[in-house]
Amino acid sequence: MASAKKIITTTSSKKTPTAKKNIIKKKPASEQINVELILAKAQKGKLPVELTPMLATLVDKPFDEAGWFYEVKWDGYRALAFVNKGKVQIKSRNDKSFTDKFYPVTEALRKWNINAVIDGEIVVVGENGISNFGDLQNWRSEADGELLFYVFDILWYDGKDLTGLPLTERKAILKSVIPKDRIIHVSEFFEESGLVFFEHAKEIGLEGIIAKKADSLYKAGDRSRDWLKIKANKRQEMVIGGFTKNDDTVKVFSSLLMGVYEGNQLIYTGKVGTGFNVETQKKMMKAFEPLITTKVPFTELPDINKPSRFRPNPPHATVTWLKPKLVCEISYAEMTTDGIMRHPSFEGMRLDKKSIDVVREKAKPTAKVLKETKAVTEKIIAPRRKSERRTLLNPTDDSQVREVNGHEFKFAHLNKLYWPKEKITKRDLINYYYQVAPFILPYLKDRPQSMLRHPEGINAFSFFYKNIKGKAPEWVETFDYHSDTDGEDKEYLVAKDDASLLYMASLGCIEMNPWHSRVQHDDKPDWCIIDLDPAKNTFDQVIEAAQVTKSVLESMGIMGYPKTSGSTGIHIYIPLGAKYTYEQSKEFARLIATMVHEELPKFTSIERAIKDRKGKMYIDFLQNRAQATVSAPYSVRPKPGATVSMPLDWSEVKKGLKMTDFTIHNAIDRIKSVGDLFKPVLGKGIDLNKVLKKLNQ
Repeated sequence: MASAKKIITTTSSKKTPTAKKNIIKKKPASEQINVELILAKAQKGKLPVELTPMLATLVDKPFDEAGWFYEVKWDGYRALAFVNKGKVQIKSRNDKSFTDKFYPVTEALRKWNINAVIDGEIVVVGENGISNFGDLQNWRSEADGELLFYVFDILWYDGKDLTGLPLTERKAILKSVIPKDRIIHVSEFFEESGLVFFEHAKEIGLEGIIAKKADSLYKAGDRSRDWLKIKANKRQEMVIGGFTKNDDTVKVFSSLLMGVYEGNQLIYTGKVGTGFNVETQKKMMKAFEPLITTKVPFTELPDINKPSRFRPNPPHATVTWLKPKLVCEISYAEMTTDGIMRHPSFEGMRLDKKSIDVVREKAKPTAKVLKETKAVTEKIIAPRRKSERRTLLNPTDDSQVREVNGHEFKFAHLNKLYWPKEKITKRDLINYYYQVAPFILPYLKDRPQSMLRHPEGINAFSFFYKNIKGKAPEWVETFDYHSDTDGEDKEYLVAKDDASLLYMASLGCIEMNPWHSRVQHDDKPDWCIIDLDPAKNTFDQVIEAAQVTKSVLESMGIMGYPKTSGSTGIHIYIPLGAKYTYEQSKEFARLIATMVHEELPKFTSIERAIKDRKGKMYIDFLQNRAQATVSAPYSVRPKPGATVSMPLDWSEVKKGLKMTDFTIHNAIDRIKSVGDLFKPVLGKGIDLNKVLKKLNQ
């Protein structure tokens, strides 16, 4: 392979990096260029229908050179984005469509509202900001990792062909139009020392760096010497456990099978097929011959003919096993999550180490390295905040398999319209509950669930599904309960985690209906509820009744917590802390309901029989009995618009509030904005004795 010196025609500075004194600086050129003047001189051109990206030439060493700058080599999929008049196409370097596969990027590009052709890299990053190719390969939905599109070039913009402009000018245009978006980011470029930049790239665990001539033109389809890539490979001693030979080869062998020890077990780490010439192979074969055996040295039998990303149809190979005595050194790009090397290369034999002493070398924790080099690192890679929950299921496949809490789920019929008028699907419901799980689960956890299923959507039949005996997966927790109503022994589903929540949603449980008590104390509810249930009343009257309820509670020294029912009313929760029985909770609620009714006798009622209410709003205190349920906070309701039962601040309980203010579409953003307003409901609860004593004074 040609060295950097042979490719670079100008004289190298040969300066040696002085550790961390040389601080990498972003190139300021793009900020100093007049973008309007650049666009004015650019040639007109039609939007290209097909385009192959410009490629970089691999060199063996980093370098310093005037007129060059440096970028991160992202470990992902190279992608060209064609965006025009709201239409988006994303293509790989081999013209494979990424448009549907990486749908969050597609949607981000659509929102960009630009007419352009963009060159970049699609990656999945961890919290440290480092891209991980293994995670990208396994990406199916937003639950699989944070997907980003790092863009580093713009080739066409608003009718102008930009490929004939110098790179610095193209970068300036790109930076001038880049959106503020969580997915689309500019891949920053840096000047100063390429040697220093490379060392820092290795320290923080990057795949490598890209060097680009500042004045380089974009040569589509070319592997240009104006763009150079330098990989930052890792090294590791490894034990040779065998070799393979392809059926059609004339070489002495095709690859070496490598491993490292964990205790007394030799763990397979992959095969190496590069780094040795014919003469080296002949010498190695002489060392192999005395060690040939029929016994497999590895703990698990390696699949030597397994297809890979780069060789989907590998030639058939046979294997010869060796006693694990020989040690060599291997360089590689990274280890996958299952411990297999990527891009390995043989570096040479090691005669100074016993094979049994060869173990997997552990790199320093990334967080520690980032801390040590923080001043430089944050200029190169921006550490990511903990990724927010997004969607679990992708928007296209009608049936999808996902693992949740260690349990494999097959989600089926995802295109089924649960809200036909609004075009909201079963997929949308499950994705909502996946995103809202951290907020709704505290109000479901350890509580038996009265499941109300709508398997065909809100306009079709529905039914309660309370007894799951013998019908649910083994991992689902249940609660044995004898029903005095029908004399049956039942097994209620008990909510526990994401898996139980999504299991219910997958059954068509649009709303979540938990008991007020937990299985640890099934006769002692955690809260008391005042349910304002209008009949022919206006919602403004419901709001007035809620405000009066607040005043009544405050006169007792109690704080109540309101939420919309998601249907027609308002629920007001009073924390009890599981200190009182259902009967005590019900009678306390009766007292509150009576006091509110006395304040609003014209349009409220506490009569249980509907005929006795005479069309007035029912202040329902009987919800506070065993097995009674209301929709949980943050639960979707099977109502038009896919409304959500949303916790409120009392300042929001005023004229103008509507049920339709909170739906499946905006609930997550609302929660992110205000947090969980219902948290105090799960607190220690009121002292009912003190409250009653105060009333009797």
